[in-house]
Amino acid sequence: MSNYRRSLVPGGTWFFTVTLADRQSHLLIEQVALLRQAYGLTHHARPFQTLAICILPDHLHAIWTLPNDDADFAARWSLLKSTFSRQLPAVPRNASQVRKREKGIWQRRYWEHQIRNETDLQRHVDYIHYNPVKHGLVEQVADWPYSSFNRYVEKGLLAQDWAGNAGLSGSFGE
Repeated sequence: MSNYRRSLVPGGTWFFTVTLADRQSHLLIEQVALLRQAYGLTHHARPFQTLAICILPDHLHAIWTLPNDDADFAARWSLLKSTFSRQLPAVPRNASQVRKREKGIWQRRYWEHQIRNETDLQRHVDYIHYNPVKHGLVEQVADWPYSSFNRYVEKGLLAQDWAGNAGLSGSFGE
């Protein structure tokens, strides 16, 4: 088995993509209340700051900053995924999933990228907020209800019509 190397920097900031095993599923938005509950329980048990987030039908993107003395984002994702999964009915599992005590809802791995600087952070925040438009779920960023975009608008960090409906050009973070 591969030995993955992760950048473990206490107090670091990371961009994540976490995906369901079934890429055709809409489970995350169908069960968004359960996901929010699991997210809140995880945040309470293992604090972190969410800088941006977008929940899509089959995956989510988030940017987290961990406490200054902590670099263990893997434990947080494990807790979040298992808390969410335990609230759902069982689905058929293969032998490997049973052996690893997996419910078969999430992909085993996730994508993480350590944010390097303010420009990198801004590119990833933009990517997260524009993602529902990219996937054809809405025509305007502001129309997607499962995103931190409107929080950014309320704080005056972005305009309500940011990205309009003509799309953005340029390079995003993923």
